[in-house]
Amino acid sequence: MSDIVLEGRDLTRHYEVRRGAFRPAATVKALNGVSFKLNAGKTLAVVGESGCGKSTLARLVTMIESPTSGELEIDGETVTKSSKELRRKIQIVFQNPYGSLNPRQKIGDILEEPLKINTSENAKARRAKAHEMLSRVGLRSEHYERYPHMFSGGQRQRIAIARALMLNPKILVLDEPVSALDVSIQAQVLNILADLQKEFGLAYLFISHDLSVVRHIADEILVMYLGKPVEFGQAETVFADPQHPYTAALLSATPMADPEREKKRIPLTGELPSPLDPPPGCPFNPRCWRAEEKCRIEMPKLEPVAGQEAACFFPLSVAKSEAA
Repeated sequence: MSDIVLEGRDLTRHYEVRRGAFRPAATVKALNGVSFKLNAGKTLAVVGESGCGKSTLARLVTMIESPTSGELEIDGETVTKSSKELRRKIQIVFQNPYGSLNPRQKIGDILEEPLKINTSENAKARRAKAHEMLSRVGLRSEHYERYPHMFSGGQRQRIAIARALMLNPKILVLDEPVSALDVSIQAQVLNILADLQKEFGLAYLFISHDLSVVRHIADEILVMYLGKPVEFGQAETVFADPQHPYTAALLSATPMADPEREKKRIPLTGELPSPLDPPPGCPFNPRCWRAEEKCRIEMPKLEPVAGQEAACFFPLSVAKSEAA
């Protein structure tokens, strides 16, 4: 039996945008052909700048929205509009712990709500499971009767994680789960997520722009730019030897706690292009220091190169071999 619990095949999500009474509607290609596989017990990190399509991918995977085209499989079953049972297998933890919990509900009610909606468990069983999940994320039984405003940001995010686990999912989508927290609290939440992954065999789709966080949690990395994947590979390989110029630029801007390692900053000039009017050819070409005429005409495909995959006509391994 395959260990793949989540698979996307050529997923796209387009939005029609009205631009005034006398101009035709435009199409935003927020997600433009993304394929990936996620294995049980593993973490796939999806990284990139704001506007690259990370959160759109999260909404498709959690069935908040339907793809314009492409297929999504959860635990071997193809997702359709009537796939209500599959929703229990995949849950999401949102970025903002201050906005994702209902301030008018006690913590116990917040945790029990998924069970009330999706199961026939009685009040005693629901209460027992809520207390168990509080304990699993490092909170105490007396927190059951309190309201969200009585907790810190880190504690609220633990509550959000406990709520996501109430239905025993196989997959958690973590959408920037620690970006709103202090650095010291980030480490605590990441450690809890690592422990829960080992205990329950959870698969994580970890969405982030912070590569210093991704370095510690990811097994594989998918780098996205303007709705398209530009690099994919094992986390260690991507961090040690990035192939796409965009990945190299992102990594060069990431703080590192190794004073011995030589560090060269690769500045990115210009802004992320508008998804309403993407450039022809490779979407990264206006900001790329290695771009040539071919890059401005043709769209590169994600292809194997130096142990990972990169959508680049002139990957960095080629530059190194030429320099040698």
